[in-house]
Amino acid sequence: MTTVGLIGSGNIGGTVARLAVAAGYDVVLSNSRGPETLTDLVNELGAHASAGTAQDAAQVGDLVVVSVPLKAYRAVPVEPLVGKVVMDTNNYYPQRDGNFPELDAGEITSSELLQQHLPEARIVKVFNNIYFKGLAALPRPSGAPDRSALAIAGDDPAAKAEVTAFLDRIGYDAVDAGSLAEGWRYQPDTPAYGTLYSASPTDWEHPAPGDAERLRAALAAATR
Repeated sequence: MTTVGLIGSGNIGGTVARLAVAAGYDVVLSNSRGPETLTDLVNELGAHASAGTAQDAAQVGDLVVVSVPLKAYRAVPVEPLVGKVVMDTNNYYPQRDGNFPELDAGEITSSELLQQHLPEARIVKVFNNIYFKGLAALPRPSGAPDRSALAIAGDDPAAKAEVTAFLDRIGYDAVDAGSLAEGWRYQPDTPAYGTLYSASPTDWEHPAPGDAERLRAALAAATR
């Protein structure tokens, strides 16, 4: 059985873990505060979930989700992730992360920073443009007319194929936005960020489906 390792188990990481368990995956959860702080979530998820360190999650995971604040990306273990598919959920929020001049200048994307830190991992940017409540509420069976789509970006076609299959299994279609360098198309303050999956631009608390056609149009409309 495929195991999903979670480096970071907050709103997005925890939601991905719930969706993964519901879809039949095993999960290993971790956070910066220690495995003992994840007891409630592990108990909620049941026999297919366990908690460990970030090193454990990286080592055991067949697929690994990195969902930590950008300012902490250098703490992600490197060696255990060599050759692995790593799903990067991150966004750059200067008010939280401090300033990264290369990001402010648009010289690089946040996922490319993670790729530099994990040079032999296979990074795919995903889950960064949807509010966690929407992510929890919007999964639908394959072929459902109201199925939502999530954007992915990456430099490894096989890794993107694996993430597309994972998304399909947890209830989402995938739209390929291109290389990691194109990940800016669904970062904060772009048309594909957040409101695509909400009832209105000011109502993120009430999710609404965002299908592949709308997502493609939003990605195409992004400007720097």
